[in-house]
Amino acid sequence: MRGFWWPAAAATLFTAACGAAPQSSPASTPSPAASGPRVQMPSGSVYRTEIARTPEEQAQGLMYRESLPERTGMLFLFSDGAPHHFWMKNTMIPLDMVWMDSSGRVLFVSANTPPCKADPCPTYGPDVPADSVLEIAGGMAEREGIKTGAKLQFLDVSR
Repeated sequence: MRGFWWPAAAATLFTAACGAAPQSSPASTPSPAASGPRVQMPSGSVYRTEIARTPEEQAQGLMYRESLPERTGMLFLFSDGAPHHFWMKNTMIPLDMVWMDSSGRVLFVSANTPPCKADPCPTYGPDVPADSVLEIAGGMAEREGIKTGAKLQFLDVSR
């Protein structure tokens, strides 16, 4: 009997160690777009957003990022009622930049804005006051129906 316990114990330990990781059921896992700051596009898609409020966060923006997860972006919120121009210095990926008024109405779209490869970097944006700017992956504005005059809806975004 003494010789049989070792293989049985080893098999039990091996099975336990190599078992599948516990999986949560889909009903218990919240959708990534279910909470937090989001923007609903004219297409109905909902994008999770990081919020850039402070001058430091706004200066950093999406610099040095090599990609953006699907249906995500960065929302820049302004309270000064001034025009806001953006550049693509140290930005690694093309972006769509969307300028909006306080109601979420699109004022201007800079589509597939290329990364800046050398100084001086060009600036982008309208010469009209904008309350917010949304940056998403290049090419997504057209796909989501974002154009001048369209409306985006902010969800769980506090000003």
